[in-house]
Amino acid sequence: MTLMVDIRKLSFINEMAKVGTNGVADNMGKLTGEDAQMEVTKTNFIDVDDIGSQLEPGKRVGVRVRLLDPPHGHILVLFPEASAKKITAIMLNDVVDDMSDVSGKMARSAVEEMGNMMASGFIDGWADVLGMVIDVAAPQLVYAPGEEVVTRTANLGDDDLALFFDSDLTVPSYQIEAEIYAFPDLAEFVEMVNDIDIQTT
Repeated sequence: MTLMVDIRKLSFINEMAKVGTNGVADNMGKLTGEDAQMEVTKTNFIDVDDIGSQLEPGKRVGVRVRLLDPPHGHILVLFPEASAKKITAIMLNDVVDDMSDVSGKMARSAVEEMGNMMASGFIDGWADVLGMVIDVAAPQLVYAPGEEVVTRTANLGDDDLALFFDSDLTVPSYQIEAEIYAFPDLAEFVEMVNDIDIQTT
């Protein structure tokens, strides 16, 4: 397998990112009843050692999801702490009258459920484009500085480079921000992109 991607095929990688984030926005829109928007702000191959320099400072709360099928790797969904609190309120709105009564365990569970829903929307988008099913492991809750979480996740793979999708989610009334990063196995991902491009040209 090769990591060489014809420059004419880079647009397809961008399209993969857009399809994935559209799935996230759709799921968020159903939950909030609002027109959620998710924009892909950056798509590139980046040295794993340099990933931390691309991130805004501050702690993040979210989930890491491992792909059990090609292109394998991990999807990371992160929320700044302020957004995580708003997510907790949305998820528990029909369950709890007074948010001051919400335990840390309930709050973490709410963020984990939201993160998993967003990751599922992203992965389902990819699966549709690739014409396959992508099973995932149970989501793992993460809470640490953004640079630490993303760098650690990137280092779970064997690649010196990572395919770095940086996306921002906006839900107007709730002012929620979210970031999604995808770290597929590069050799598998590039092979799949090359194959599907050949089939669709």
